[in-house]
Amino acid sequence: MSEQQALSQIYLDANATTPVLAKAAKAALSTMETMFGNPSSSHISGLQAKQIMDETRNKAVKVLGAGSGQVIFTSGATEGIQTGILSALYAAKKSMQADKEYSILYGATEHKAVPESLKHWNKILEINATVKPIPVDEMGKLDMDFIAKEVPNALMICTMAVNNETGVYQDLDALELVIRGNNANVFWMVDCVQALGKRCLELASTSIDYAPFSGHKLYAPKGIGFVYIRKGAPFTPFIAGGGQEGGLRSGTENLPGLAALNVIFDELLEQGDGVFASVGQLQLFRTQMALALKNAFPTVVFNHDFTNSVPTTLNFAIPGFSSKEIMDLFDAANIRVSSGSACSSKVTRSFVLDAMGLPAWQSESAIRMSFGPAVTQQQIDQACDRIAHCAQALGHSCLLNAMGNIDEKSQLQGLVQFKVGGSCTWLYADPTTKTAVIVDPLPELTNRLLTILQCQQLQLVAAIDTHGHADHQSGRVELAKQHLAMQHTNHLGWPEEVAKIELDGQSYEAISIGDKYLLRIATPGHTDDSISLVLCDKHKLQHGQLAVSYVFCGDLVLMGSLGRTNFSTSSAQLMFNSLKTLFDLVGDDALLCPSHDYHNEFVTNFAAERSRNQLLNGVLMSQLSEQQFMQNKADLDKNIHDQIGEEVMCGAFTSSCNQKRLQEYNTPELKAKLNSTPGVKLIDIREPHEYALNHSQEFDMNVPLTRLADFICQQQCNKSQELILVCRSGSRSQVAAQALNRLGFEHVGHLKGGYALSQAT
Repeated sequence: MSEQQALSQIYLDANATTPVLAKAAKAALSTMETMFGNPSSSHISGLQAKQIMDETRNKAVKVLGAGSGQVIFTSGATEGIQTGILSALYAAKKSMQADKEYSILYGATEHKAVPESLKHWNKILEINATVKPIPVDEMGKLDMDFIAKEVPNALMICTMAVNNETGVYQDLDALELVIRGNNANVFWMVDCVQALGKRCLELASTSIDYAPFSGHKLYAPKGIGFVYIRKGAPFTPFIAGGGQEGGLRSGTENLPGLAALNVIFDELLEQGDGVFASVGQLQLFRTQMALALKNAFPTVVFNHDFTNSVPTTLNFAIPGFSSKEIMDLFDAANIRVSSGSACSSKVTRSFVLDAMGLPAWQSESAIRMSFGPAVTQQQIDQACDRIAHCAQALGHSCLLNAMGNIDEKSQLQGLVQFKVGGSCTWLYADPTTKTAVIVDPLPELTNRLLTILQCQQLQLVAAIDTHGHADHQSGRVELAKQHLAMQHTNHLGWPEEVAKIELDGQSYEAISIGDKYLLRIATPGHTDDSISLVLCDKHKLQHGQLAVSYVFCGDLVLMGSLGRTNFSTSSAQLMFNSLKTLFDLVGDDALLCPSHDYHNEFVTNFAAERSRNQLLNGVLMSQLSEQQFMQNKADLDKNIHDQIGEEVMCGAFTSSCNQKRLQEYNTPELKAKLNSTPGVKLIDIREPHEYALNHSQEFDMNVPLTRLADFICQQQCNKSQELILVCRSGSRSQVAAQALNRLGFEHVGHLKGGYALSQAT
């Protein structure tokens, strides 16, 4: 392994969970080994265990300012949430009037555990109140006017002290005035999970009825938590059984967890080793981190205001980069961050930022960095240095104009695929002549494409759309303004001054790019202006032979379907003829590069599509008449879902590819395979910036997903080569292996779990 791979881990995902404090872990282990008695037992071992539990509870009361309120130990915050909600709603049901409509209120940015639990118990208890989210403003503050209006008819209101994604805190005193001023009897629960150790809590001086907490968010082990119950607040046990916790929460107490909490409470009460930084110091740490991000990524946007958020959370977005791209980048640098809430494994839009009314791109690109109060100046310094290194790595990939010393810039050669959702942009670069052509440029990628052209010192020959797009505006105009101001083109960007090429008695317009020609083929059908662009060998074409590298077919052929023909400018009849024309020209094996890739299949060819698309096969094999195709195509288009999310779908998907079962390896199996089988190629398919930050010397090559199409083209004549693909988590290597498999590569496998599991082995 390289020295880069030995980089120490920088953990910046404390809002998801924290490492267990060394002293807390030691206390838990010691308790398991020497103080393992059951606190309910009356013998000496039990009495010793009960002393630990009582001592921890007394400290919890002091930490929370609980006064005469109760502190009940739980398995974690989720159980505490259930306890509060069940207790409140069960009591509220008794006072409901038959002819009155009721509501249950919760903050729109609450952790999902709260609204989902409210809906669950509302149904189970047959209360059937309307569960309503409380809106927030652009700073994440709850709408006080909404609360004042709605709370008089509310059975329960749930708010949070500190948001887990943004660190935004609510003004609990102001909330109390509005809530109690409009409904003195409504039950009020406050999720205090992220507030512990970051905000001062004096719960007994408030009218908060329930407040859940979690140990693992503040350096205690997972599986221990506690809930505050205000004196006089109704209580219904969530867990019944042996009567532990005075009958309030049954089940044998988690004594090791309590021993660990005991240590954490000592730190919070300033009776421990002083490992927790002050709020002032934490604010300085945040300022330092924010400055590091601004210096590394000058366009960074912070998604919350620092004036009303705790200093241990930074939520930000970098224009032009998805949250997954930045997570992969940071992971390669051994920095652990998350996209929004880590309680969901899927990287999606942040509902918290959506509720705050932030632009969609910020929600989709959100990254959360969070640290705990035990963080040190050294760790912050290391994190800031590593962040700068990440920016340098993006400069290595020419995705950011950054100065640095990470090897040489990764030179573009051949085809690169960029995606936004299911839409594709294709860039072909010839490093010898320093020229490039861009096909179907998406507006979201304009800045990235301009940066690449500048960084690689490429001259843009043409920016061309394969048709007028219904689902987005083209980015071609802005690219042309910057690079092709003097070029005269048609409405799709095809230049007026081009070469004329003769082939088999047909004349084609062509653009020269290095040793290739880009031929323009009229292929109407999806739209009346649809074209296909065929990239082929210039020398062979001049001798009457068409050697195709790629076919940019727009929405004529999609992976698993055909482009829709139910637009006002569509024609199934013209598509029938276009399919035949293109197939007769390029054949079964030429790589087709559509303008959409909805299922991460990258590229395809007519052979692969014919095998799973009976309609296409019927046309190309002359099994269907023009009229039959038109009828079948109309039936197919009836299956189109006009929109998925914010994307207009350009084809109906009714067929799937029968994949061979992939060979999956775990780390020991992979090592054994490499030792026993000569000639196997081990390929890292992460992006160049990830590879530059962290890679092993044993890899044969780096083939990023964005350049997989180019690799497939180069390997067309060697599909029997045994290949094993590796990425960070195994997800990218799996889809890449499936794509190779589908296109006829015979021996393709991947490392299941990727580096994430191999490094833990």
